[in-house]
Amino acid sequence: MSRYPERIVCLTEETTETLYLLGEGDRVVGVSGYTVRPPEARKKPRISAYLNARFEKIEALNPDLILAFSDLQRDIVSELIKRGHTVVTFNQRSVAEILQMIRMVGGLIGRGDAAEALASQLESGLDEIRQAAARLPMRPRVFFEEWDDPLISGIQWVEELVEIAGGEPIFPELRRAKMGKERIVEPAEVIRRNPEVIIGSWCGKPVRKKAIAGREGWAQVAAITSGQIHEVKSAYILQPGPAALTDGVRQLHAIISAAATARS
Repeated sequence: MSRYPERIVCLTEETTETLYLLGEGDRVVGVSGYTVRPPEARKKPRISAYLNARFEKIEALNPDLILAFSDLQRDIVSELIKRGHTVVTFNQRSVAEILQMIRMVGGLIGRGDAAEALASQLESGLDEIRQAAARLPMRPRVFFEEWDDPLISGIQWVEELVEIAGGEPIFPELRRAKMGKERIVEPAEVIRRNPEVIIGSWCGKPVRKKAIAGREGWAQVAAITSGQIHEVKSAYILQPGPAALTDGVRQLHAIISAAATARS
């Protein structure tokens, strides 16, 4: 038996991307059907959606480690454990926890040094954006819209990345709420807090900017009067892994920088 896992099934995308960035994509034998990054991972057998999995297909792959994410996958994890599999479930919700997850994945597969180097590289990239954001002429108020009906504000790592990118989230008191239902906000309160930038990322469907602009009572919201309604695809920002800490935060910074410059 190998000292470390050699046949890994990933039930969500962020651990798949992490393993590929560590140069260990060959160990990945099964991936989520939602996997986008890296593109070559899509050639692997797809064994799960987010809330369900094809258990027989997973077992046929003979995995020696299965990686899962969050309480939302608890039923999948429970069944896999009943079937005798080794499952590690992460629950990262902040930037610091994403970096910790990367280090832990490296430790699990005997690539701790590589994982530490990757996490440090990601931290350096965030520092560069933070420094660039500090030079902006102002910090616009940002409403990150994770869902449209009901309105749900951004989860913790997203709100942290908005701040790193140079914005001020308009619902900072909700960021630590783990469940989407705990981050539901009233449209009237969005109007009252008057965001200067609206960034939508609706998992599984495109953001309809005209629909946002046409909401009752929103015509005078600063972001709408100035045309600052934007979308960041969920694959770049709602996956709590390397994508959010690289492409995701860079897109946030580009949007926020342009808005800050326009308003100065």
